[in-house]
Amino acid sequence: MLTPTFVLLAVFSLVPFLWAFVTSFYDYEVGGESRFVGLANYAEYLHDPTLATSFTNMLTITVFALCIVMTVPLGIAKLIFSLKSERARYLYRVLFLIPIVVPGVAGMMIWQGMIYNDNGLVNQTLRLFGHDNLTRGWLSDPRTALWAVMFMGFPFAGGINILIYYAGLAGISESVHEAAELDGARGLRKFLRIDVPLVMSQVKLLTILTVIGSVQSFEGMFILTKGGPGFKTMVPGLWMYMNAFSFQRMGYACAIGVILFILILGLTLLNMSYFRSSEDITAEAV
Repeated sequence: MLTPTFVLLAVFSLVPFLWAFVTSFYDYEVGGESRFVGLANYAEYLHDPTLATSFTNMLTITVFALCIVMTVPLGIAKLIFSLKSERARYLYRVLFLIPIVVPGVAGMMIWQGMIYNDNGLVNQTLRLFGHDNLTRGWLSDPRTALWAVMFMGFPFAGGINILIYYAGLAGISESVHEAAELDGARGLRKFLRIDVPLVMSQVKLLTILTVIGSVQSFEGMFILTKGGPGFKTMVPGLWMYMNAFSFQRMGYACAIGVILFILILGLTLLNMSYFRSSEDITAEAV
């Protein structure tokens, strides 16, 4: 009964990856002839002028995203879980989930036009408090462009992440809460010593998803900055896309994609090996 699922995964996931892996060894342009070049595409990327900047930007984005996903959604989930009324819990979960229906591109355009624009919310707020000297083109200034893209989505209350953490908190046995209170663990101490260790499975899951998403992501840069100004917001995923569909260098783009795949696979295996889940922590306690 699982065969149809495996067939679909092979056709739509495995076969394209194998095609990209093979194509990465060719000098291939869409509609043109292909020429086998071996590891030349990989060697060229190692000397690419965008390599250092793009990977530095990707690392910055990934670390920033991990810091956010491990703190803000977890804190909000805990606040919702702490409400006494089940109806209030349900209402807040729905409210935080509603923004998901807004298309991501629409959200980015709102940030670009209404918040980061010369007369947008950020600059108007600075002018209101007499800080005209701090106003700038947030997406065109080399010093702020990357940070402006990363701060899209503030205050980072992602509905799915909150629900995942909420499910983890709801799965903690009531007897654990009672034992903690009898031992005098309350408030922040209880949250750090009891709740956080017991939602490590959710932290582990979101860490993997965040790393994969951050390494692969390039939509924000493509829509808002095109990797500029200069290469200040360039990331490997965007450079791969531009080589494939703007420069028609499909073989070179596939080589970049394979490198990103190896990077994601290594980080995922590292996370799976060294990031303890809540089940591991519970087993050690027992």
